[in-house]
Amino acid sequence: MRSLWQLTAPPIPSDPFGGPGTDAGSERPADAVVVGAGLTGLVTAVLLARAGQAVTVLEARSVGAVATGNTTAKLSLLQGTVMSDIRRLAGDEVLHAYVEGNREGQAWLLRELEGHEGAVEFRTAYTYASAPEQLASLESELDAAASAGLAARETGETGLPFEVHGALALDEQAQLQPMRVLSILAAELRERGGRLVEGCEVHDVEQREGGVRVVSGFGTIDAVACVLATGTPILDRGLFFAKLKPSRSFVTAYHLPEASPPRGMYVAAGTPMHSLRSAPDADGGEALVVGGGGRTPGTFGDTREELRELDAWTAGHFPSARRLTWWAAQDYQTHARVPFAGAMPRGGGRIFAATGYDKWGMTNGVAAALAITSELLGGRKDWAELLNDHGHSLAEAAQAVAANAEVAGRMVSGWAGAEARSVAGAEDLADGEGFVGRDGVAPVGVSRVDGRLCKVSAVCPHMGGILAWNAAERSWDCPLHGSRFAADGARLEGPALRGLAPAGE
Repeated sequence: MRSLWQLTAPPIPSDPFGGPGTDAGSERPADAVVVGAGLTGLVTAVLLARAGQAVTVLEARSVGAVATGNTTAKLSLLQGTVMSDIRRLAGDEVLHAYVEGNREGQAWLLRELEGHEGAVEFRTAYTYASAPEQLASLESELDAAASAGLAARETGETGLPFEVHGALALDEQAQLQPMRVLSILAAELRERGGRLVEGCEVHDVEQREGGVRVVSGFGTIDAVACVLATGTPILDRGLFFAKLKPSRSFVTAYHLPEASPPRGMYVAAGTPMHSLRSAPDADGGEALVVGGGGRTPGTFGDTREELRELDAWTAGHFPSARRLTWWAAQDYQTHARVPFAGAMPRGGGRIFAATGYDKWGMTNGVAAALAITSELLGGRKDWAELLNDHGHSLAEAAQAVAANAEVAGRMVSGWAGAEARSVAGAEDLADGEGFVGRDGVAPVGVSRVDGRLCKVSAVCPHMGGILAWNAAERSWDCPLHGSRFAADGARLEGPALRGLAPAGE
């Protein structure tokens, strides 16, 4: 399972941890350590390197392995119904700050990509109503866009091969090949003396006099500041995990032998939610990219059904569609759909984080990098301060309490379900299958992948949630805050800092 972007982009090299003149288990000191090599992390690193800082990027897996390399990569200011939702939940002032930050992020990235073939294509963005009851949402979104100074317009012409009941359009938006974008950024980082280390999992960031010490699986590195560009912050300062709702969506790419993909970028205004765009495929043709749904990880049931539903929906509207590949992406939403980018609580002004992009990370991710680097270099972004202040508001706190009551319910039901089945007889498990059962008093996750039977603790090391088997991706997913683990227990993503222990340990 690899995204179309990963299949059609050149590899990005990695630097070794440490270097000439360093002790074993340590990296040379840096002005800044950036954790995470997605779009936010690499834009942050490049901006700091341009300012003359020594920058090291540490990536637990590989460049673009998590959100950026698995996005649908729309660099658009029209984002479904996000603007009207923010306006309703947080007011006009916050909405205007959000659009200003996104506009600045979009403009910065488009400037950087000028002259880079294959990284960006300009398109019109559409939000469409797939049912009459979604027309009110379109009206609200149009009003919100006008309030924020965007020239969105109503249209009856979308280029879609199926009926819609109405649509909004915003011209001169863009779609990306995100792995090519990361490759461009990584190359500039190295040209400016920065370092990029893959396979380096960070376990902690300790405050020290005059800076921080980053503790990783490879060793330690001292720096003046650290930026966590990890989707959800991997440190629990500020209890960000309690303020965020994880959402995981599946994406498929199709060859259309008897048709061409529509030329715009499309997002439905309600459920069932589908997202569409075109993209170059590995053979030089045009593929149709379709995303759908979005649920809390660990609550899907049989995740393979999500793929079957995407295939069925696509075949109903594009009868010749033949699936090329599929993948999945995870992002995090705050309770008012407002992102955060700035200094973390109890970080001494030296530990920064960015989160809450709500599936619009191409604009929000760059905006976050601009906000954080401005603060690190002694400047400020008024729009970022306003967005961050809202994240600490009483209204946001009240919404977090309600959301965490739901999380607590999933905790209880997960532990109750783990008692229902014994792990005895697991040797007969079919390949690709997994379940949670009891081995004595301990919940155990049992799965078989590529013929190998794996037994691991089924308790998430973050907050003790009971994991669920994701059969499509062959992973263990936590329904509480979105941590994910491979069948053998290796950590994949989310707020958990370590992987799963083997069963019995």
